[in-house]
Amino acid sequence: MATSSFYSLSSALNQHHYINLPKQCSILTLRFFSLKSCRSPSTYDPQISSHRRAFARSSASALSHNISRSFSQSHSPVSGGARFSEIPSLHQFMAKATATVTDSGVSDPQLNSNTESGILPKGRIYHETYGCQMNVNDMEIVLSIMKQAGYSEVAEVPESAEVIFINTCAIRDNAEQKVWQRLNYFWFLKRQWKNNVATGRSQSLHPPKVVVLGCMAERLKDKILDSDKMVDVVCGPDAYRDLPRLLEEVDSGQKGINTLLSLEETYADINPVRISKNSISAFVSVMRGCNNMCSFCIVPFTRGRERSRPVESIVREVAELWKEGVKEVTLLGQNVNSYNDTSGVEEVESGVNWKYSEGFSSRCKVKSMGLRFADLLDTLATEFPDMRFRYTSPHPKDFPDVLLYVMRDRYNVCKSIHLPAQSGSSTVLESMRRGYTSEAYLDLVKKIRTIIPDIGISSDFICGKSFYLLVRFPQLLAVLVMSNEIALYYVALFLLLRRGFCGETEEDHEDTLRLVRAVGYDMAYMFTYSMREKTHAHRNYIDDVPDDVKQRRLTELIAAFRESTGQCFDTQVGSVQLVLVEGPNKRAPDTELIGKSDRGHRVSFAVIPVPDKVDNDVKRNPKVGDFVEVHILKSTRASLHGQALAITTLSSFHADTLEEPLVCHNAA
Repeated sequence: MATSSFYSLSSALNQHHYINLPKQCSILTLRFFSLKSCRSPSTYDPQISSHRRAFARSSASALSHNISRSFSQSHSPVSGGARFSEIPSLHQFMAKATATVTDSGVSDPQLNSNTESGILPKGRIYHETYGCQMNVNDMEIVLSIMKQAGYSEVAEVPESAEVIFINTCAIRDNAEQKVWQRLNYFWFLKRQWKNNVATGRSQSLHPPKVVVLGCMAERLKDKILDSDKMVDVVCGPDAYRDLPRLLEEVDSGQKGINTLLSLEETYADINPVRISKNSISAFVSVMRGCNNMCSFCIVPFTRGRERSRPVESIVREVAELWKEGVKEVTLLGQNVNSYNDTSGVEEVESGVNWKYSEGFSSRCKVKSMGLRFADLLDTLATEFPDMRFRYTSPHPKDFPDVLLYVMRDRYNVCKSIHLPAQSGSSTVLESMRRGYTSEAYLDLVKKIRTIIPDIGISSDFICGKSFYLLVRFPQLLAVLVMSNEIALYYVALFLLLRRGFCGETEEDHEDTLRLVRAVGYDMAYMFTYSMREKTHAHRNYIDDVPDDVKQRRLTELIAAFRESTGQCFDTQVGSVQLVLVEGPNKRAPDTELIGKSDRGHRVSFAVIPVPDKVDNDVKRNPKVGDFVEVHILKSTRASLHGQALAITTLSSFHADTLEEPLVCHNAA
């Protein structure tokens, strides 16, 4: 029965595979026959034929999202009216065969508890993640998918793993260079496996399969696969469900690749395997992709278009985290505050009703509007009154007033906003296709601080970028002469010599410094620009600012930031802040604890017994996961230090406190 089922599955796939069973079953060797050799004309199904053609192309291009999900969700029919879900998988067949042999008295010491559930252990996984927190969350999704497929054990070092995952970032060149260095080492583990085992360098049971995931996989798939057998599988951010099948293709001598982007994949039904087991904070992905198409950014090309998880799936995941003891959740998305859940709305509103921040615009229009980010945030804050909520990374265009009022009125939504500026020059912002001017950005900051006075604001800045248009001088001359605009020719020549058309000038750089000083950021991420392929900037601009100029501008920006940010920390001295304890202070691990305030500031304090308001004011030492009232005594202009007063809960603290809000003195 199992053999005939495999023949039926083979008919749908039209591939030749040889299956080598474990030693106990080595007398059984199954050959999958092709569609032509085992299908009669009367059983022809055009839908099966389309699957066959898609799989025939899989070695050269990625499988479509729908096909890859047909295996995991059993949506595709096969001949005879059966469904893929009714056909035993290879691993189920092997598990049954092994179980039969074991019943006869032969045991396999390598089998773990997965065998009891009908799944054979496939090997140990080692994983590394580079880039943003979204990549970390993606790795947790991957571990969940692999666990369901029988890969339940995680190795601490790559030398002990049979499968090596490296989750990559393509935002900046430095991140990609680190990945290539690691791939070189993993290639060494594969190439010299026998010698490594003999010398004790490697403990894996067979040469490891190397899998590249994430944004770099999406951007450089051909280059990665052609890199001297360095990588076995390349899988993009929307194809993680397909990983078990891709790894099986490697066993049959092929390379696995699936990098197609999806318009609907959110992994909403997958419960991530948390990498940090004892953490009191967690990250939850609420939406994926980005529609903004900023000229410098690769994200829309590596992560695809925006799509949002249903609210109810997010509430379920947060509820599980609450049961596990998590006290703070950060909501994740490439453009998190453009969240738009239309899945559960009976009457979806027109996208023309979508409200942007005043003075902001977007090149990509919203077609229909469901539950927005303010709705999600309000729901979570109401459902979990003793859990803190943060979010990252938003776009300034998506801060309608209703979102600001939710942040003001819900005490468990942290008073901290990440507001990426990228530049303080309106000219450069236009080249970046950001959809706002520096004046509109400053007006938004003023509105935010008016509605939420004690707000902490952080930002992103790109330094030293120059956007010179790819317009050749002879072409410009020809166009102007043909239109008899000789005077305009001289104007264009002057601009070319003086500014290089859209290049960032020293004046533009000074505008950015002025913006930093005017806003008074609590924190900022600053880096020099590196050109990314496929972006609008890569196609149309030339990045020709010398590295030494970029570095000088970055240094000046950091200095301006330090001048202003210290004042925001200083205003906290004398206040009582609620601190969520994250662990020992590394500078004094035996005597001090450290955590974050509502505004996101690092706060340290000495470990002394204080009253526990939750437990009838019984005195005890604070521990990780406690909310502690801390009287701020000192500011280092980068962190705060204070004295612990009491252990409490989030809701109790905000019910009791009558503290007046503090305002950063140099606020815009």
